[in-house]
Amino acid sequence: MSRSSHRVTLADIAKHLGVSTATVSLALNGKPGSRIPEETAWKVREAARELGYRPNTLARALKTGRTHTIGFLSDEVTTTRFASPMITGIVDEAERLGHAVMMAETGHRSDRFAPALRTLESRNVDGVVVGLMASRELDLPKTSLPLVICNGQAGDLPAILPDDYAAGRDAIDYLVARGHRSIALIGRFPDEETPSFSISERMRGIDAALAHHGIRLHVEGYASVWEPASGYARMSEILDDDPANYPTAVLAANDRLALGVYQAMQDAGLDVASTISVLSFDDEDLAALVRPGLTTFRLPYQEMGARAARMLVGLLSGEQPGTENPTLLPLKVVERGSVSQAR
Repeated sequence: MSRSSHRVTLADIAKHLGVSTATVSLALNGKPGSRIPEETAWKVREAARELGYRPNTLARALKTGRTHTIGFLSDEVTTTRFASPMITGIVDEAERLGHAVMMAETGHRSDRFAPALRTLESRNVDGVVVGLMASRELDLPKTSLPLVICNGQAGDLPAILPDDYAAGRDAIDYLVARGHRSIALIGRFPDEETPSFSISERMRGIDAALAHHGIRLHVEGYASVWEPASGYARMSEILDDDPANYPTAVLAANDRLALGVYQAMQDAGLDVASTISVLSFDDEDLAALVRPGLTTFRLPYQEMGARAARMLVGLLSGEQPGTENPTLLPLKVVERGSVSQAR
């Protein structure tokens, strides 16, 4: 057999490095508690890459009962640009941990969850991350697969969520620290029903911070659709008032509403920040493209995906989930030029 057709084995890597086959196996499988020095593990991984090592997944599955493949059951995450960084986080972290990812999409239809889970089960995935575009409580069909919920909850299953309550509170604190006490809010839904409980938490955090600082909103612009047209309409209503009564800052519930706020101010001949400051949430691509750049609290979709993948692989390796459930990840402020000191 020619060298070019030889399949590189663990023994080949061990011989190349002068270590035992067991060391190579432990380093490549990333088995918890193996006590392989990180430098050695790194050398093994580099040698495996240089030599062109490809694990025999079928043999490994027969030996261990695991395929080292996890499923990603998406509810609109794969079909929308808003939460797509979640996919990046899951795929990158799974690859780092030596796992492939198989995806299925439900299209926000509850009747598709059961067949999608059965499909993933039939492909012998080891476990599944269920990722949601709009966070909510899920009633999932029964499955024998270990599950982790990303951007939602399902009973007592391990779950990852953005800490929107803290973000809402932090947004008001951020404005108050810069002297703003005349604040308009654009984006609260006009009824008690909101499309996700993360949005409800964001608003609850805003209200808690306002109460803490003894501030009443200057004006509240309701919007059931978080798109630029709604932001434009609500901001135009605010600007119809006497300029002497303008708020010093506008807090938009998301970046797309903030874009409408920008457009309304531009049409009124007003400059963002120097006339009225604007603060928002999400950190979409457009936040860095407008002028001045939009200061906003970034949704940690990529970090959430990575944490969910890491948590699932940990469960598969016998690790116990943390005592706090759900796991909350912070929204960090990305400062650009849209918030100035209150005049």
